[in-house]
Amino acid sequence: MSSKTFSDFPPAGFKGVVLRPGDPGYAEARALPNARYATRQPALIARCRDIEDIVMAVEYCAGRGEPIAIRSGGHAIDGHAMPHDAFVIDMSLMKHIEVDPQTGVTTIEAGVLLGEMDAATQRHGYVVPSGTVSTTGAAGLTLGGGIGYLTRRFGMTVDNLLSVDVVTVDGRRLSASAKENPELFWGLRGAGHNLAIATSFTYRAHKVGPEIASGLIVYPIEAAVPILGRIDEVMLAAPRELTLYPVILPAPPLPGLPPHMIGVPIFVLIVVYTGESAKYEEALTGVRPLARPLADMVRPSSWLEANSLLDVLAPPGRRQHSRGGYLAAITPEIAQTAVDLVSRAPAPTGPGPSVAIAFPCLGGANFDVGEDAMAYSREGAYWLWEVLGQWDTPDEDAQYEGWVDGVMNALNPYSLRTGYVNLSTDRGAEWLRNLYGSPEKWQRLCALKSEFDPRNLLSYNKNIARAQAAAASLRAAGVAWSRER
Repeated sequence: MSSKTFSDFPPAGFKGVVLRPGDPGYAEARALPNARYATRQPALIARCRDIEDIVMAVEYCAGRGEPIAIRSGGHAIDGHAMPHDAFVIDMSLMKHIEVDPQTGVTTIEAGVLLGEMDAATQRHGYVVPSGTVSTTGAAGLTLGGGIGYLTRRFGMTVDNLLSVDVVTVDGRRLSASAKENPELFWGLRGAGHNLAIATSFTYRAHKVGPEIASGLIVYPIEAAVPILGRIDEVMLAAPRELTLYPVILPAPPLPGLPPHMIGVPIFVLIVVYTGESAKYEEALTGVRPLARPLADMVRPSSWLEANSLLDVLAPPGRRQHSRGGYLAAITPEIAQTAVDLVSRAPAPTGPGPSVAIAFPCLGGANFDVGEDAMAYSREGAYWLWEVLGQWDTPDEDAQYEGWVDGVMNALNPYSLRTGYVNLSTDRGAEWLRNLYGSPEKWQRLCALKSEFDPRNLLSYNKNIARAQAAAASLRAAGVAWSRER
């Protein structure tokens, strides 16, 4: 049970719902997609209805020097949204969405999920470039970067962010954009979890659909190395409207897949094509000769269907662990390493795939924005690698966590020093400092943290202040801070 009560909260005028352990609705409110954190008991969950509620909660915590946990979508792999004994500001009830039918400019509140935003924008034929699982919170995704099927065509989510409204830890309401509080806007795009509580986001959207092409091309595992060994040249020649998302995993039940293949490692290309339908085969010209598939399930679809293809890989309610990094290229050696690792993975358990190694494609418009334009780092990153393990019982933790961390250790030598903060569970201070690129960028972030959160009240995250303190300790001990992976 929690040792704190915050018995004098809420103040008069608070319109939201306040939940403590034992209250009706508390168990549901504290639930996160990653069941590894199911036993955590926040001391209080303040389910805010609007910005005024958020300001009241922030001022309450600031007056007591109490660290603040933030829940918007709650999808982050680390479970930072619901720490034990914490005061949680929960914005998941704040769901308002506005879409300008003429321009596509879209404004959402912080509790909106990607599937909800997609549904609203698609009513007018628009899409905000975002992530690949429909239950992901748009707020957390955006503040860390935002990679998805439209990255090659339109860039990251942060590249399409026009402004952010925030509440600072001293209770101020600010708007940050290229013209207003531009330095804060620079930092929010990549490290926003550390700097302020983002309450709403305004994005540039793009015309996509209504009909696109999406689905899976399934190959035998023997095709993985031949395809991945040539995929860089294929994607460099491919139009930006085409995204490939290669995945190596034990086969789940799929239409057209023989029953004897279930559980056997396979290689899958998730295909999303948002260009002219008549040019789809031309876009796949480089892919078709590489190997004969077991099944080709790519078909005309809606954007909503396409952007929920990966939901099956990350169902809520299971225990999860994830690692990842950037790659400058996928080599045959990297591909073979991934194949070997999946072949030695724990046997599948539960309703869906238990393990997967994926290689989301970047490039294209991802490089249309300069490395120093915002805190988010992307220099030289043509691919991600991501490993996910999911299982059902605590007695399996060591087995799956060990396998996931083993994949990380095997792929780290090929990875760039920088990385994507949303992708991995926290790997410590040195990893975080290197994640953002140059020492100059890191110093800008440290200065912003000191200005906007000098007491580190926003500490339930991959934390800049802790990393900065670790670096200071190393300097005091005469140890140089490593810039290796």
